[in-house]
Amino acid sequence: MAKYTTLEQIDLPAVADSYGLDDPRLAPLSGGAANSSFRLSTTSAEFVLTILDNHDTASAESLAAHTQALFLLGVPTSAVVPATDGSLITHLDGRPVLLKAWTEGRVEQPLPVTLLPEAGRILAQLHALSPQSPGLTDIPVGTRRLSADHEALIPGLPDGDFAAWLTDQLSRIHWAEATSRRPRTVTHGDLFDDNIIVRTDGSLTVLDWETISLDDPLLDLGMAAVGLAQENGELAPERVKALVAGYEQIAPLSEEDVAALPGEITHAALIIAFHRYYRHHVRFPDPSKATYHLEMIRFVESVEGAVQVRG
Repeated sequence: MAKYTTLEQIDLPAVADSYGLDDPRLAPLSGGAANSSFRLSTTSAEFVLTILDNHDTASAESLAAHTQALFLLGVPTSAVVPATDGSLITHLDGRPVLLKAWTEGRVEQPLPVTLLPEAGRILAQLHALSPQSPGLTDIPVGTRRLSADHEALIPGLPDGDFAAWLTDQLSRIHWAEATSRRPRTVTHGDLFDDNIIVRTDGSLTVLDWETISLDDPLLDLGMAAVGLAQENGELAPERVKALVAGYEQIAPLSEEDVAALPGEITHAALIIAFHRYYRHHVRFPDPSKATYHLEMIRFVESVEGAVQVRG
């Protein structure tokens, strides 16, 4: 597990020198499951300074380049601030550092239903980008899915009942997806409410592009439904309808897509269920989070029975 960087460990004069900043001041930011982020204020501007604790130089450079490319292509996200030498990342005690423009706003959990159409529109805008767009030609393929190595671990999970449930559910999904011919698009992979800032004018800014990949847009829409359309642990029909309604303003779904979406919502929930169990029971056992994966079982049960995503 990464050792997160604390405020006291940051050499602020070195950061200021790298970016040409005057009179910088730091304050920690809450959240951030994989890195350490701080609000950096100067006499003239505000920034977010992120220490990419879980990245090496190559992956940090990719994250910075993809984030900047999306910003330049018009996706509402934060601009990366280059260092004085033009590089998109710097280093602090061997750890990659990313500086981004500050976005004034707040995280709202849950995202209000009135804002779900805008989240859907942003996702559709992302899916409409050409994978050959400048800065996106090297994004990986299908990284949000469970890999073959992940699925090979499932039969040996300590909780045999959970392993059997997950195996059965994934088998159904793989069978349903076997004949899919949907083109792969640029996907976010983690459009949850904690990765969205509601700006002061009510518009949305999407953050955290660490799971960007080329993949099935319906799976990405399904993942967004898991992240944004839950209510009391179940898929809320009105919330998913609002999300899909916004999406279809940019990218109308075919009848085949509409029929397939509940299965992709389930697929996304299975991915989350596996990672929650594997992280909290196998990699980094944490009794306080030992039941987190069970939330996805209840969620999947709420999806079954063909969710109406229109009307």
